[in-house]
Amino acid sequence: MELKTVRIQKPEEVNLILGQSHFIKTVEDLHEALVTAVPGIRFGLAFCESSGPALVRWSGTDPELVELAKQNALELGAGHCFLILLRDSFPINVLNAVKGVPEVCRVFCATANPVEVVLAETEQGRGVLGVIDGIRTQGIEGEKEIAQRKEFLRKIGYKL
Repeated sequence: MELKTVRIQKPEEVNLILGQSHFIKTVEDLHEALVTAVPGIRFGLAFCESSGPALVRWSGTDPELVELAKQNALELGAGHCFLILLRDSFPINVLNAVKGVPEVCRVFCATANPVEVVLAETEQGRGVLGVIDGIRTQGIEGEKEIAQRKEFLRKIGYKL
């Protein structure tokens, strides 16, 4: 077995959801879940099929994000993983809808941070072991940082 890391390529402002599912129907069902959760949502979605022709299956509403999702999924090449790239919306807006799709087994991460995916590769194929989401923790917040956090959440409308 060989361990590898693959960095997800995306613009800084784009959010992502990386997960694992179990069936080719994933692409259509995730597409439906996303457009139902947030009307007008802009996203690209790609899924690594792990049997038969083993293709990257894809869908989306934003051509640039669709292309990025396809290229990232091909680079990952890990069975039954899916990648959703979101523009102008956040994982919190769609995460429950994604997790509610019957084919979804797990979500590895949902973030706008830089992400490295840790893979194991064997003669059979590749699997996702986990992710590195963002940078290493730098310390513990103090009163100033608590106030900044609370102010930020209210500024963007997530708290009253």
